[in-house]
Order: sequence, then structure tokens, then C-alpha cells
Amino acid sequence: MKKLILFLLILGLVVPCYSQNIKAEIEKILQKVPAQSRYGIVVLNPMKEDTLFVYNASVPLVPASNTKLFTTAVAVYLLEPGYSISTKFFTDAKKIDQGRLDGNLYLKGYGNGLFRSDDLDQMIENLKRKGITEINGDVVGDDTFFDDVYSRKDWIEDETQTVSLPPVSALVLDRNKYEVRKKIRRKRYRVVTEFFSDPPLKIAEIVFNKLKAASIIVSGNFKKGETPKSATELTAHAIKLKDYLSVVNKTSDNYLAECLFKIVGAVSSAKEGSAFYAAQTINKFLYDNDIPSEGTKVVDGSGLSRNNKISVGAITGLLEKIYFDIRYFDTFYNSLSTAGTDGTLRNRMNNSGSDINFRGKTGTLNGASSVSGYLKLANGDDLIISMIFEFSKKNQNYYRDVEDKIIEKLAGFNYESGR
Repeated sequence: MKKLILFLLILGLVVPCYSQNIKAEIEKILQKVPAQSRYGIVVLNPMKEDTLFVYNASVPLVPASNTKLFTTAVAVYLLEPGYSISTKFFTDAKKIDQGRLDGNLYLKGYGNGLFRSDDLDQMIENLKRKGITEINGDVVGDDTFFDDVYSRKDWIEDETQTVSLPPVSALVLDRNKYEVRKKIRRKRYRVVTEFFSDPPLKIAEIVFNKLKAASIIVSGNFKKGETPKSATELTAHAIKLKDYLSVVNKTSDNYLAECLFKIVGAVSSAKEGSAFYAAQTINKFLYDNDIPSEGTKVVDGSGLSRNNKISVGAITGLLEKIYFDIRYFDTFYNSLSTAGTDGTLRNRMNNSGSDINFRGKTGTLNGASSVSGYLKLANGDDLIISMIFEFSKKNQNYYRDVEDKIIEKLAGFNYESGR
């Protein structure tokens, strides 16, 4: 019965009389939105099972970076907050014999998009501390934890979004990009950013050169390949999932979101990290948890693609699921931006004259704006809010202002007066 009531609330078929006043206040704000705009809004009090406002709850819209809510939420449930996203050195040598490894050295990545040169330097230093001075074999870069479809345009059919990301591979170093000084005309140069064309091979080359610089002799060459299952782990660098989520959600990091998307695919399928397996996992999560998902289509982890289609009802259902799960709520909640304080909400809702206790995720594409999250009222109640706007008139700042005004109005809502 509770699920039926919640379903009716989300659809707006049950609107308690004491919410009529706040509903009228929100509608007044929305009156100035151009008629050509399409939008969906849900405002829900999960504890009271009270829908304060609902419009187009089941209409799939372009969510932009609100897609990251699905990527990160499913990752928390699938992997657990303490999951380590690692990069590891392995060897197929049987032992270290007087400082020499008679075998290959493998660097295997597990999707850590934050792995940097300093981290690699520390791992090489760890090898030296183990007494390794010579590698009688090759240096091998291994990114087989993911598939080798590195570009979003290659895994998304009819993709039109032109935002360019570095190769999304399981083995990452410095986000798989580097700066190079190029001559653009006579006596004029420009520093440009270029992407690794073959991440595991390029990173193997970098490791090879760093080993030599660290006075570790390598008798072989560098190449890409797969780490044998029987290989021995030598040292690793890792970041906990809960820390990774904060970067993804607070700063809306598109590259890290795509890496996490493929991690979800890799772990759930036990085969390889691919967009196909990741999308399947998200869809199954929605189905298994009775989250409204009609028309939902998730094709990437970041929300950069306009082919993503998600309703505010689906987002509200996802946030409600997490809200009532004490195992994961704090981890997820703390990964979201705080209005007026940090992340993509740092400069928003801070001119109202009062503190707005809102944690959320923003989204921005050309012609699309979204924000969803949790708002705490003065009486201690929590509201779940989700808004998506698609537009061809006005600009992003206009719709952000509309979103902020609605949240600010809700922040002052009083159940006794209904205002």
C-alpha cells in the first residue's frame, strides 16, 4: 500500500490541501518561463509521503549532469563506499633474486581516473624499497579491466555532443593527456593538450622511462598486454569510492564519471567494463527497486550526451531510495554540492539573506538545465527536489535563477501555514 501511495504522490494525483499555498507560489515563479520550454518538477517530503509540487513527473527529459546521480548511486550499492579503485604493479616472476625480477612488470589499471605521475613515482619508489634493481623482462601496460572503446562517440549511437574527453581506459595516467609546445607560425608557439592515442602502450612507455630514471635496469621493452591471473602483486595505489564520488558529484567531473560508469560495468558483468554492461546494471537497479523508469535511457555516465533521457520522477525515486537506506545515505549525501559553499552550487542560493540547507547535483547542457537533491527545512523536515528544464529561449543563468528561486521559496515553507 505504501508503494501505491508514493506512486500516486509522484504522479500528483494526491496533493494534500496544506501544500496548495506553496504550490501556488511555485506556479507564480514558473509563469515567467517561456511557453516553448519543456520541464518537469517534483517536490516530495519522503517522511510525510507528501508531494508539495509535481509537474510532468513521468516525462523523459535531457538530464545533463543529473545523470551522474544514477552513475554514483548505483556504484555505491554495487561496490560499497569502502571499495578501492586501484592501479597495481604485478610481476610473473617467481621471486626477487638479488634485486632482479626474472619476468615482466605489469601495470594494471582498474579505472582510477585520478591516478597521476606523482602516484606512479611513489609506486616505483616502493619497488626500490622492496630491493628491486633490475627487471629481466618487459614493462607491460594492462587496461583489460575495461573494453578498448575509449571514446564516447564510439559507444553512443548517433552521438552529436562535441565535448571531447580523453580516452576512457582502465589504465589512466594524468587523465590520459599531456601538454606539448607546438609551432603555429614563424617564431610563435602554443602549448596544446593532446590525448594518449593508445593509453596502455603510452603509459607502459612512461613507466619504462621512469624506471630507468630511477636506476632500475630493464632488459626488455615496453608494450601493452594482459596480466596473468597467477601474477604476484608488488605494490598499489588506490582511492576509496566514497572519496571518488565527492569529486564526481561536487565538481561534476565528466571524465571521472565515465571511468566510474565503466567500473560499474566491469564489476557487475565480471567480464569487462563497457557502457553496455553499465547501462544494463543501472536499468536493472531501477527495476529491482521499483523506481519509475518508463522512457529512461542512460547511455553514458556523465550526462554529456543528449541521448540520455530521464524523468524527474525517476530521479526523485532514486533519491528517495537512498534517503531511506542508512547504509549508504551519508556517503551519497556528502558527495553532493552544498548550496553557497562548494562544488557547482558554490555560487548559488547565497544571496537570499538566509542559509539554504540544500545538497544537490546540477546539470548543464546547451538548452538544458537541471538540479536535484535534498533540502532541509527549518522544522527539520527533508524535501527531495528534482527539476529539469529544456529550452530554446533565454539562457542558462535564467533557468538557474528559476531553479534557485523555487528552492529558496521551498526553504521557507512552513507546514502550519502552508507557506
